[in-house]
Amino acid sequence: MIAEGRELGLGLQTDKRPGAYRALAVAAEEAGFAVVTTFNDLWFQPALPALLEIAAATRRVRVGPSCLNPFTLHPVEIAGQIAALDAASGGRAFLGLARGAWLDSLAIDQSNAVAAVREAAEIVRRLLEGDRSGFEGRRFSLRENTGLRYPVVRSAIPLLIGAWGPRLAALAGEIADELKVGGSANPAFVSVVRERIANPAVGVVLGAVTVVDDDGNRARAAARREVAMYLDVVGELDPTASLDPELLARLRACLAVGDRERAGALVPDGALEWFAFAGSPAEIADQVEAVFDAGARRVDFGTPHGIDERRGVELLCREVVPRLQHVSR
Repeated sequence: MIAEGRELGLGLQTDKRPGAYRALAVAAEEAGFAVVTTFNDLWFQPALPALLEIAAATRRVRVGPSCLNPFTLHPVEIAGQIAALDAASGGRAFLGLARGAWLDSLAIDQSNAVAAVREAAEIVRRLLEGDRSGFEGRRFSLRENTGLRYPVVRSAIPLLIGAWGPRLAALAGEIADELKVGGSANPAFVSVVRERIANPAVGVVLGAVTVVDDDGNRARAAARREVAMYLDVVGELDPTASLDPELLARLRACLAVGDRERAGALVPDGALEWFAFAGSPAEIADQVEAVFDAGARRVDFGTPHGIDERRGVELLCREVVPRLQHVSR
């Protein structure tokens, strides 16, 4: 097993047909993963149907979305979805909340994001606890004597907050069990996040694009194409990464015209190591070890996992995990 206090998660994109999540989740559980999560990215399928399939196929792993956001899903609906998942999984659900990305295409007002996430978490907490005292916030409210009309499995469900910035990280330190930095594989950023959280009880999770292949160079070439679109969002948010602003501008210009191939070619090796787990099984195991040694509690391997997803998950389970299990402490 992975050393105590260290966990692995498998992150799945919701781009698959019903039934396709089962085998991936079962393989992860059998290999010793602690978490199977799905993303809730804009323009992809909602997280819940895939999570219900994963919950039905597994018995041990924790399951939850990474992450829902209160701008496209009202907190009352979030509470209902997480209560349904907790019931389906027999009490193994966790809730991931974040401000969301790419929402500018919907012309959504994301001002007061910290207040929105805080209030969403508070409304979910009150609804699960059966608190009918009402709530009045800056973004959301509940009228007195309103609440869920069905029983819940647990009145408290673990909370993960997805964030890069200091204000949401500080909020995670107040109210969350974990903070996830989605899109980072950089060990140096862990200490920055830990300082921002200011609460040693809150676990740090790094999750990023993952491509594993027997040919490490082929894996890195594929990962560049995937990482490019995320660099457009998070490339300037890591103060320990020195990315050339001119490089980011060229990358964004390529993405604006849909040229992911050219955008990926612009991503240098150093940046790739900061924002993706990419390479051979041995190389990825070394990357993960560095993140753990920096103080992270969990690493989530994100999509697409490999040149072919099934093969990528198989390599993670059969070759990466055993390498992490046999590292001497």
